Amino acid sequence: MRRYGKHTDEDDIRSRPNRKGNRPRTNIRPKHEDAAEGLVLTVDRGRLTCLVEDRVVLAMKARELGRKAAVVGDRVALVGDLSGRKDTLARIVRIEERSSVLRRTADDDDPYERVVVANADQLAIVTALADPEPRPRLIDRCLVAAYDGGLEPLLVLTKSDLAPPDKILELYGDLDIPYVVTSRAELESGDAADRVRAELDGRVTAFVGHSGVGKTTLVNALVPVERRRLTGHVNAVTGRGRHTTTSALALPLDGAEGWVVDTPGVRSFGLAHIDPSRVIHAFPDLEAGTEGCPRACSHDEPDCALDAWVAEGHADPARLYSLRRLLATRDRKEGD
Repeated sequence: MRRYGKHTDEDDIRSRPNRKGNRPRTNIRPKHEDAAEGLVLTVDRGRLTCLVEDRVVLAMKARELGRKAAVVGDRVALVGDLSGRKDTLARIVRIEERSSVLRRTADDDDPYERVVVANADQLAIVTALADPEPRPRLIDRCLVAAYDGGLEPLLVLTKSDLAPPDKILELYGDLDIPYVVTSRAELESGDAADRVRAELDGRVTAFVGHSGVGKTTLVNALVPVERRRLTGHVNAVTGRGRHTTTSALALPLDGAEGWVVDTPGVRSFGLAHIDPSRVIHAFPDLEAGTEGCPRACSHDEPDCALDAWVAEGHADPARLYSLRRLLATRDRKEGD
């Protein structure tokens, strides 16, 4: 054992190094001012595929972001190897502020919300008119999520060769939602894709719909051939489609400016995260009439000022009915 006398030299004494490294900890984080801008195209098991200029780059989230997760559509800042070469990995160091967010929960009792898409301008709700049968309650729920998240809704009704669209269009006519009706023959000829593409030009549009409604088939008609995804079929016994899209993916429009985001087919759309008070913002013709409402008014109770507002002729009664139907959607099952 080494022993030291009374006059030891400081330089002769060994100091025990920090087990986590010799550099002291600091709360100062780099600003990454030279980071490159990127767009998240898809997320798969912790790896994020991003578009940086004209290159596709694989990246991972930096530890300094903590629990904050990037999703498809996020605009991010990246550092590291941005060449896009095989076996290279960049690092996402910042997630920019989002302009809109499409969120859902697994069901209405699940407190954990999932961000499906960020920064989309529009939500295309794809519904088959038959095979499988349309589900108005699911459409209602998607509408509420769109209004809450800051997205403009678009109804895309498929398979009009199997059933007419009149009932669905009548149900949503008072909401003034733009719509496109397509048939399988039009989809094969390209006419349907041209009409839908006109509604998407210059925008980022997220596609959502029940499995088997033809959502991915329509997306494939809108994007370059090399970017197309696998499609499935509807089960003849259950009337349900098979999930072929397992993760959200942003794809560039073919023949127009803009992006489409194909999302996995849904069988439920939980709204546990939705604040009903925000849904009224999608009804500007009714919103002014809520000034006389009692505090925390649900807009569907005896003292709601909207009844008098509509009775005085300020808005169409059908609009108030539509608002209350959407607000009540959390209390109804999707198959009701």
